[in-house]
Parts: sequence; C-alpha cells; structure tokens
Amino acid sequence: MYRYDEFDAAFVRERTGQFADQVRRRVAGELSEDQFRPLRLMNGLYLQLHAYMLRVAVPYGTLSARQLRMLGHIARKYDRGYGHFTTRQNIQFNWPKLKDVPDILADLASVEMHAIQTSGNCIRNITTDQFAGAAADEIIDPRPVAEILRQWSSLHPEFSYLPRKFKIAMTGAPNDRAAVKFHDIGLMAATNPEGAIGWAVHVGGGMGRTPMIAKLISGFVPHEHLLAYLESILRVYNRYGRRDNKYKARIKILVHEEGIETIREQVEAEFAAIKGGVLHLPREEFDRIGAYFAAPDFERLNATRIDVAREKILDPAYGRWLEHNIHSHRAPGYASVTISLKPIGGAPGDATAQQMEAVADLAKTYSFDELRVTHEQNLVLPHVKIAHLREIYDALGEAGLAEGNSGLITDIIACPGLDFCALANARSIPIAQAISHRFAAPERQQEIGELKIKISGCINACGHHHVGHIGILGVEKKGTELYQITVGGDATENAAIGSILGHGFVADEVPNAVERLVDTYLEKRQGADEPFIAAFHRLGEAPFKEALYGNA
Repeated sequence: MYRYDEFDAAFVRERTGQFADQVRRRVAGELSEDQFRPLRLMNGLYLQLHAYMLRVAVPYGTLSARQLRMLGHIARKYDRGYGHFTTRQNIQFNWPKLKDVPDILADLASVEMHAIQTSGNCIRNITTDQFAGAAADEIIDPRPVAEILRQWSSLHPEFSYLPRKFKIAMTGAPNDRAAVKFHDIGLMAATNPEGAIGWAVHVGGGMGRTPMIAKLISGFVPHEHLLAYLESILRVYNRYGRRDNKYKARIKILVHEEGIETIREQVEAEFAAIKGGVLHLPREEFDRIGAYFAAPDFERLNATRIDVAREKILDPAYGRWLEHNIHSHRAPGYASVTISLKPIGGAPGDATAQQMEAVADLAKTYSFDELRVTHEQNLVLPHVKIAHLREIYDALGEAGLAEGNSGLITDIIACPGLDFCALANARSIPIAQAISHRFAAPERQQEIGELKIKISGCINACGHHHVGHIGILGVEKKGTELYQITVGGDATENAAIGSILGHGFVADEVPNAVERLVDTYLEKRQGADEPFIAAFHRLGEAPFKEALYGNA
C-alpha cells in the first residue's frame, strides 16, 4: 500500500490546521454560512438535511487495518456509532458536530487519511476495481497509476475549480468491475499489437440528470503519456465546459453537443503540444510508485478446490457464502472475500464501529493488513488463504457480517436518500429494506440468481439507479414520494442505461412491483443459467412493462 511521503504529510497537516482555524471562526460567528460553505466543501464537509456530514476519501478503495480501525474510532467518538460506505469507495459520517471536525481530521491525518477532494468542482476520489492486484483476470494492477493520478490531481492549479465535479474510474481487467463507462474519464487496461500494456481512454460518461455512456477517445495510451493525455482532456473541458448552467456543465454534455470527433481533435492538439514535456512519466517513477503496491509474500500453496456443493449440504449458509462472496485469486490457494454490508433489512453500506474493528482484525490476521471498499458499498479482504475461509466466515458471523448475498437481489445499492440528504426527493433506505425483507428467503435468492437492484433518492443518481438491472428512482410529485422503475441497466463492460417502464409507484407498492418483474423473468428465462440481464436483452422491455402496467 502507498505510504505518505514528506510532501503528502505536510500538505495534509497544513490543510488540517487551516480548516481548524476556519471552523473556529465559523463557530465564533466571524464567518457566515455563505462564507464558510466553499471552505468546508474543500474539506469534505457538507450541510445535510439534519446535520453536517463529513465525507472521507479512501483513494482507489484501499485501506489498511489501522485506517479502518481509526474510522471505527471516529464513528464511536464523534458520530452515532456507525459510518456509511459510498459508491465512490469513500465513507461518510452523518452526524459529526462542527466543533469536532478539526479533531476528526487530525485523527485521520495520524493514519494518512483526509477528506480532501471529496467535494467541490475538482477531480474527485479516483475509484478502481475492488479486486485490483488480486483478481485472476487482471492485466495490470491499476492502483499505482491511480496513485500517480491522485498526486497529479491534488490541488492541481488549473483544475481546482472546474465547471463541475470530475470523476475518474479505472480497471486493470477486461471485466469491468468499476463502472468505468459511467465516469467523466474511464480507463481500462489495454495492450497494443506489440504486447505493451497501456490504457484505453473513455470520456463523457456519467449518470445523474442526463445519463450517458462514455465514448472511446483513444484505444491505447502508454503509461508514460497518460498524464499528458488526461491533462489534455481536462484542459479542453476547462476551456469549453459550460459555466452558465450547472445542469449542462459536465463533460458528458460537452462531448454530446460537440461530438467525440471534435473533442478528440481538440485533445490531440493539446496532447501534441505537451507530450514529452514535464508530464512525461519516467519508467523509474512508475516503478517507484509501483513498489508500494508490490504483491504480498504469498506462500506456495496447492490450488485448493472449494467444494461448494458439499459445503452447501453440510452447512447451507456457509455454502451460500462460499458460492457468492468468494472471488478467484491470481495466487494458487488464495481467494478474495466480499464482506456484505447488506444484512437483511439493514441500511445498505452502513457499518458499526464494532464491525469496522472486527473487519480490521480480520484484515490484519488473514489478509496481509489490507482491505478494500467497493463501489457497490461492501468491503473486501483481497488476499486470504482458502484454508482460512471457514475461520473468517465464523468471525464475520459473530460480527453480523456473514450474509452470503454478494451480487444477489438483496445486495442492494442505495444512497442515503431523504433520511439524510438535503438534495433528495424521496427516501431510499426504507425501500431497500422493504425489498430486502421481501426476498429474504435464501432459497428465493438462489432461484433468482444474479440481479442488481440500485436505488437513488433523487436524479443525482448517487445510488446508480440508471445501471441497475432493476433501477429505482425516488421522485416527488405534489407532495408524494413516488418511485420510477427502470429495467436493463448494466455497469459492466457491456454498459447500458436502464429503460423507464412507466409511471411511478408509491412506496408501499414498490416491493410488489419488483416481485412482478422477478416473476416475469423466472417465467420466461431459458433455463436456470440465464441471468436476469441476459433475459432482458433477449426479451426486450415489453413483457416487463406488461408485468407492471398490464396492456395499457
């Protein structure tokens, strides 16, 4: 894992000290809320519906056990005993007191963490595949490049006040687990005809009010030119992105209105001017950063086979956990473990202080002191011996974290919604809880198979509803919370935006509506091996629309 150098440490220490003085002045009444707002946003502090909310950065989703333990400490000491993991691989604390925020930031700094670039019109926290550096299908570990991009983008003088916020995601595998095509810039590892590894660059993706799939702007950019190429994209966006209308200020609108060919011409012109200059990335610098992410010292183990079928007979709950929450690892005898933060009836993405400390202990004991936050609001132990899986499962059970539902219908993504967020139109958490209860039976989940439900409480789409196999969007109409349902979204390399099927439903009707969609799928699928999204592509939206609205 990356360790702060002297520049990082000084930078965070100075920022913490500056913000402590700004908070003191706000509490003393020397700053109005309007004056304080841009200062707090630069430090990840939002004013939500009921209280301040602090968003803490988890760069490329990687944490140490010590860092997670500190997050648990903060939850217990300064909040209400829990934190909420988000779809940007960050964590939010929903109830800190303003006077305590400088102390929280100081505690974070003591474990090389901060809240910088989690808010505002800047380059936000860069996200990656949660199995980076571990996955068997990986071409290259993207985290060294993500760290280089973090250092490049942190308080970049030209890009610290962009037309709008700017999000980058990257994956080192051909199977996209980072939703890269729904970001302002999405990077996927690629190889050229000579076999060299570089990056395919997509631009202009996003969700929100106007969901769009990113377009390929370059099929291959080598490591040494990536900074210059991305800087060229940002320069074009900063120059031409709209500042007169925040709803049309994202780069996706610029790409859509100007066309990818025009944007490519502009970017290539910028790139030609700066290529080979100060942004050229020397191989030795790439190797220096890469050394921080060197693979752990894996033991030479036999490729132990997990007999899931046998375990499901002996202990059905453990067998389900093995089937759904274990991911193949590049090192024989090892696996990656997804820790579900989606207990039946729970608030998706929430973890208590005690649970964070329990997972920190597991990471330290079994996973080389390393863990990950996923953009689907779960945690991952990336490097564990197959021989230790039962011990880990039992420990997770004691912590209330042994749900074997990763990728299933109860593994729901949901934003905080109207229970917390000042921007929301409707509640998200109670809808997720109701659906989770409706499909709680393990046998029912197993019958349905992979099905991703994603819920947003407003059009900003923090719950990624546009790319849910079933997406649910909360809207407000004449004082009533309604929920619009989409079907067919996909956040993988087969990127797709869900189709809106019709008018919205009141909250109590949503679980029944979801069940009708599921029943339609089960009735019409071609065998138990055809997943929901494949059946939708084959059948189209008509049978699902009829299931919700009849022939009207």
